[in-house]
Amino acid sequence: MIDSEGKVYEMEIAIIAADVKKELMTQLCIAYCGILSKHNLCATNITAKYISEATGLQIERLLTGEQGGEQQIATRVAYNEIDILLYFRDTRPDAPYDKEGEELLLACDRYNIPVATNIASAEVLITALDRGDLDWRNFLNPRSEYNRKRK
Repeated sequence: MIDSEGKVYEMEIAIIAADVKKELMTQLCIAYCGILSKHNLCATNITAKYISEATGLQIERLLTGEQGGEQQIATRVAYNEIDILLYFRDTRPDAPYDKEGEELLLACDRYNIPVATNIASAEVLITALDRGDLDWRNFLNPRSEYNRKRK
């Protein structure tokens, strides 16, 4: 994000990947490492480990999904502290129902947080982020540099 003075603002990006999607998420982050490195990243613990080891990206590690990492992200969504969610779920027909995941997606709908649930939508969001198409998030996110300077 670039303001009228040329200052770049960082976005808050949350990342979650089911076990069967961790490798795909890691590959996505490798491909878009240059863009992602300009923003603040947080992820559930094991996903963060995979990505940071493969890319060197600085990622805030939250709890694992089983220990409440999805709920931590949902809380940040509710406080408008997340700008984008990359969430690759287990889409196998026999995958167990993920109540926390459904609640997280509902929270993103409620608070207008852009979400990518597959590689195609993730690439669209990341390239839009790079072009500045998500600048409107700076006006909504209370933790953004834009809003910190206005106080």
